[in-house]
Amino acid sequence: MAEMQEANGEEIQSEASPEQPVPAMKKPIWLRIFGHDVSAPLLLLALSLLLFVPGQWTVPPLDRDEPRFTQATKQMLETGDYVDIRFQETARHKKPVGIYWLQAAAVKLTGHDASAPLWVYRLPSLIGAVLCVLATFWLARAFMGPAGALVAAGFVGLSIILGVEARLAKTDATLFATIIIAQGALARIWLKEANKRAWGLGLIFWTALAASVLVKGPVGPMVIGFTVVSLMISRRKIAWFKAASPLLGLLWFFLLVLPWFVAIWIATDGTFFTEAIGKDLLGKVSTGQESHGAPPLTHLGAMFGVFWPLPAFFLIALPVIWRERASPLVVFSACWFFPSWIVFELVATKLPHYTMPLLPALVLPVAAALIEGAGAETRKWVRWIAAILFAVPAIGIAVGAFAGPFVLGTWPSPPGAIVTAIGAVFAVVAATRLLRGPALYALPPTALTAIAIAIGVWGFSGPALTTIWVSPRLVAAMDEIPGCANQEARQVATTGFHEPSFIFLEGTDTRIIPAEGAAKFLADESAVGAGSCLIAAIESRHEEAFLASAKEIGLVPEVRKRVEGLNINGGDDVDIALYQAAVSGTNTQGGDEQQ
Repeated sequence: MAEMQEANGEEIQSEASPEQPVPAMKKPIWLRIFGHDVSAPLLLLALSLLLFVPGQWTVPPLDRDEPRFTQATKQMLETGDYVDIRFQETARHKKPVGIYWLQAAAVKLTGHDASAPLWVYRLPSLIGAVLCVLATFWLARAFMGPAGALVAAGFVGLSIILGVEARLAKTDATLFATIIIAQGALARIWLKEANKRAWGLGLIFWTALAASVLVKGPVGPMVIGFTVVSLMISRRKIAWFKAASPLLGLLWFFLLVLPWFVAIWIATDGTFFTEAIGKDLLGKVSTGQESHGAPPLTHLGAMFGVFWPLPAFFLIALPVIWRERASPLVVFSACWFFPSWIVFELVATKLPHYTMPLLPALVLPVAAALIEGAGAETRKWVRWIAAILFAVPAIGIAVGAFAGPFVLGTWPSPPGAIVTAIGAVFAVVAATRLLRGPALYALPPTALTAIAIAIGVWGFSGPALTTIWVSPRLVAAMDEIPGCANQEARQVATTGFHEPSFIFLEGTDTRIIPAEGAAKFLADESAVGAGSCLIAAIESRHEEAFLASAKEIGLVPEVRKRVEGLNINGGDDVDIALYQAAVSGTNTQGGDEQQ
């Protein structure tokens, strides 16, 4: 398969046996226009923005990981301490500092302070996701021409999992970008197989590796390290890695990562490492943390969903990939994918985004096979399975955008339902093309499907699901209480509802206390300064204990507002009352509002 090494020609070979070659297939017009080193990145940039921007401003913080990261960054900005990582008073010794620094930089570079809106904190993830797409194009160019690299990068951008991570202010999109960049440099070093130093590629490799460590600790070195070792084993030689200047590279690597690690060791007296490695990392390996345990092969099943639309095309391309299994592209991809995938399957804790760094390893051979014309000679029953794998998720999302809100007790967003329905129509068109010819021709309607889903779900349907956005509605309800509109002046305690999103939106000083403490909090008149107010947010399961404690100390609490909804963490219904101490001579309990 010549195109697995270079695909610059105007003709694309269809899949066929060597004994009976089939006539060459003409490139689709979109590939002839955009399959070049200048036009392809521009198209990929535009595609990435269409896929990743919707929802950045309108989707509230998604509990629980995202607001934990943003709140810790917010506190760095408030305190000026950019070494120690904390969530309120609790040390957050789980991940290194890289993503917090990037979020803090985004806040400052956009002219905001710690009170910056959520979309500012999400900028590093958005930029990281765009870099993932563009870096995949660069990576693929080591093995194939710009047309194939365009297809490969497009699959990464279209994937559901990257679209999700692009909208979450946490580590994974940025980590993914560092891994792809490092692997792109590694691929070129490996393909050269020369003892001559590749200084530029070595600098890129070791810098990206160091960045991955500062963002998420050992994950990047594990994926990249397994790839290096597997490539050495596959060729039974290690001399090629000398081109990466390993001694100088390691020195540069440690110069980049050691300053903060030394600083955090001093600041925490070494407890950061005992928590991050001894509890967080090893805990995930041995047990399913936070109810995220699952048996081996769970990730393999999850890939059919989170890597959409790739699985359908992978199934069609598999015969071509198998036929060319000895090609450098397939060997590199296998060395990237299999060792880390086995480790991910053996680790007890499993989340869908864990395997995202392996996505390009599947994308590269699929893109090369599609450029070769995969699908034209594929058995009909295989194409039917691929079409179903492709169409069912897209149609399911469209149905969910319309029916889901009714289940949650809200009304669907008309624009969201219409746009996702249009996406389902494009999905049917793409599935039809998968059934009747080269799979390459299914890519344009595939892209339109993904764009419609991104706009419909993230831009309209998601933000309209008010039932699940409890924290924003709770803060909005407090703003409506007379005398409490100034968020900086009010003091808030919460009992029974401790979601990080509420802490991030309401403020670092929000107190998480038991029912008895909440009653004493409202009774503490000395805590109320001029122009300030006290509010206790009491979840209904704790309301009886709160009222009993209030009675014991002679407090007469009044409900100002109530907020009901669904806590997406666990799926529990919540009913939260906003209490204040009664003002002498007034009684407003009969006028409680439902939010």
